[in-house]
Parts: sequence; C-alpha cells; structure tokens
Amino acid sequence: MRFTALIFRNVARRWFRTTMTLLALATAMAAIVALQGIANGFQRSFADVYDAHAVDIVVSRQGSADRLSSSLDAGVVARIVGLPAVDRAAGVLLDTLSLEKEGVYGIPTMGIVPDSWLLDDYTTVSPGGSALAARLEFTGAREVMVGQNLASRLKVRPHDELTLFDEQYRVAGIFRSPSVWENGSLIMPLETLQRIADRNGQVTYVNVVLRRPFAIGGLPAAIEGIHGLDPRLLAMATGDFVKTDTRMKLAEAMAWMTSIVAMVIGAIGTLNTMMMSVHERTKEIGILRAIGWPRRRVVGMILLESCGLAIGAAILGAIAAICLTYLLSRAPAASGILTPVIDAAILLRGFLIAMGIGLLGAWLPAWRAARLLPTEAFREQQ
Repeated sequence: MRFTALIFRNVARRWFRTTMTLLALATAMAAIVALQGIANGFQRSFADVYDAHAVDIVVSRQGSADRLSSSLDAGVVARIVGLPAVDRAAGVLLDTLSLEKEGVYGIPTMGIVPDSWLLDDYTTVSPGGSALAARLEFTGAREVMVGQNLASRLKVRPHDELTLFDEQYRVAGIFRSPSVWENGSLIMPLETLQRIADRNGQVTYVNVVLRRPFAIGGLPAAIEGIHGLDPRLLAMATGDFVKTDTRMKLAEAMAWMTSIVAMVIGAIGTLNTMMMSVHERTKEIGILRAIGWPRRRVVGMILLESCGLAIGAAILGAIAAICLTYLLSRAPAASGILTPVIDAAILLRGFLIAMGIGLLGAWLPAWRAARLLPTEAFREQQ
C-alpha cells in the first residue's frame, strides 16, 4: 500500500469521529476568518470615509482617548486653511442620533457647513437608486441628507419628514458615498447639529487636503505646521489616524482574542482525535516499526493525517465564513453600516493558522508513536 493511500485510509477508517473533528475545526476556522474579516471591514469602511474626500491629514484634539468624540474650536479650520501647504480644510462634527419613532438607533450623524467642498464628493440618487447630477444642498436649518442604505432602511424619499428630538426635519436628498459607513449615516448643517448636541462652536475633527505638488518637506512638514498653530492639536496622516483609532484597535483586539479561543479549542479537538487514533493503532504502528519503518516516517504519517484534516477544515471554514459574513452584512442591524472584507491575506492567515493547529494537535501523538518500540506495542495490545 502506498504511503499516501495509508494516510487516507487511517483518516477515513473512523469516518464519524473524523467528520466531527473536521466540523469542529471548520467551525473554529470560520470564527477566525469571519472575525478577522469583520475587523478588516470595520477598518476599511472607516478609512473610506476619508479616502472618499482624498483627505491627506485628519486633525483632532491632542490627548483625546476617543478621537471621534474629541472637541475642537471650529475657528481652528480657518487657521489651518491659512497655512501655505494646505489647499482646503473642513470641520466635521460627529454624533450618534436615534429615530425613536422609526425604531432605528445609533445612526452616525455628520454636521457639515452647507457650502462645504465635502458635499461635492457625494452623489445624489433618485428614489429608484439612479445617480443624479444635482449637488447636495441645504436650503434650511431643519433639513437632513440621508445615506442611501439608511434611506432604504427607513423607507424615506426626498421631501419626507423625520422626527429628531420632537422636531420635524425635511429630507433634502438621498446621497451615495464610496464609504459603506457614510451610506448608513445622516448629514445635517453644522450649526443644526451643534445645537442638537449642545456643542456650539465645536467640531470633532478637521479634514485637510494639501496642495499638489507637496510643498518642501511634504506631509511631515505640513503636520508640523498644524501642530505649530496650537499644541492641543493632533494632526495625523489619514492612514495613521484610522489604524491608531481606539475603535479600530479594540475591534482588532477582540477579533484576535476570540480567534485565540477558537484556536485553542481546535487544537484540543485535534489532539484528542489524533491521540485516540494512535492508541487504537498501537499494534499497527508496532508492526510498521518491526518491518523497518524509521521513526521519522511514523511521525510524518501522523502529522500528515492531522494536516489533511486541517486543510479540509480550512477550506470548509473559509466557505462558511464568507457565507456567514455575507448574511451578517444583509442583516438589518449591520446593513449599510458594515461590510466584512475577507481578502486573500485573511484567507492565507486562516490557512496558516489551520496548519499550525494541525501540527500542534498532532505533535504529542506523533512523538508518542515515534517512541513506541515494537515489543511494547504488542505487549500493550495483549
């Protein structure tokens, strides 16, 4: 019998136990890949908010534990625009509102100056979903722009009314953004949101676009220039701002912590299966040793059996994770807010983790099988 055929027979001989182990490992792999994909999608959707407007630098308040709840004097925007390296800047006030009557809570809401260049980067859409050439514009203080995903969730159209804090607001338009997060949000005039949130004269952060080509010193020099305006300002390149945000780091940490638990459970399940397999085949392993099999060949057989299970689990787990995250993105609670991103890097990471679990779970059984002498094997089976 060929070596590979022997490995396949050993795995398939206890098909029920093998299937249960395969499903357990696949579940662990699905959890790892799905959680990493959710964390990646969360970071990607957050980064798209700035990429949609070609923002180079984001300015928040120095020392804020949560940068998205920081507070800056709105007057700092004019000072930043006055810097030679800066092409344009816009302050944004960020808050979270709820529409109790519609039963929708935790809606990201952005306060933007009505004539801001930021509004040029959104596409106005018709109730049917087709793009329009019209620019987003506010004609009154009690107006809101609704992201297309949120509009679909609320079933609202232009000129409909929404109730916020017992006040009626007219839907001035439906917009589409490259950012999934923004498509599930509201936009209202900055002064209106400042009044509602009781944060008069404040913004959360300032989006900054630099002149092209960059001035001498490039991005670092522009950041230093902003810091020179006020030591309380924290200016960061967009990528650094996203990666170091508390929410991003928390999401990534939670994904890894849960993944570690799944890895431990998978390793224990593999270890149990392989230990049982080696114990049941003690006599067989003794015969193989007696006919001249070296220890490394026995070890290789056990490790390849375990790795075969791990590869199968990785494939099944990846498929399950893709399906589960797709269903999650369609759920009402996450639709229009988060789109999980399972890319090649996450799939490769999941595959390597699966192989690591397979090797870890098989190491002890393989070591035990390699140390088994033929005489001891026959004695244990008597």
